Amino acid sequence: MTLQQWGFSFKGRIGRREFWIGIGVCLALMFVIFTIQGMSSLTMHYAVFALVLVMYPAAAIMAKRLHDRNKRGGWSLLLLLAGLLIAADGGGMEPFWQWGIGRFIPTLIIVMMVLDCGIFRGTDGPNRFGEGAEKVDFISAKDD
Repeated sequence: MTLQQWGFSFKGRIGRREFWIGIGVCLALMFVIFTIQGMSSLTMHYAVFALVLVMYPAAAIMAKRLHDRNKRGGWSLLLLLAGLLIAADGGGMEPFWQWGIGRFIPTLIIVMMVLDCGIFRGTDGPNRFGEGAEKVDFISAKDD
């Protein structure tokens, strides 16, 4: 699998190592974007645009990892739900429900996704998404 397929394609399967490398790179880029935006040298509009650009490869990497677990990539939308629940204003609810909906459920979703994608082994052999987890050529040399 090429580096472009790894970061931008939603087809195929990748193993845990490739998943953690990809998520680590995306998190590092998000940290840099937030740091630059926090120093006020980047407006919020540009920061949001940059985050959306970083989220695309993160979604592609997560979808391929879910494929290796024999699950559809759409399961990664649970992380979007977790983010929306964290961002929701629960001021009109009882404190128990504020905690449950605003903190516990999103934390549970995130922990389950990390366990599923980052810890558990993928499907051995072929599944409905491909033959097996592919290795990524992070450094590729062309023969001339």
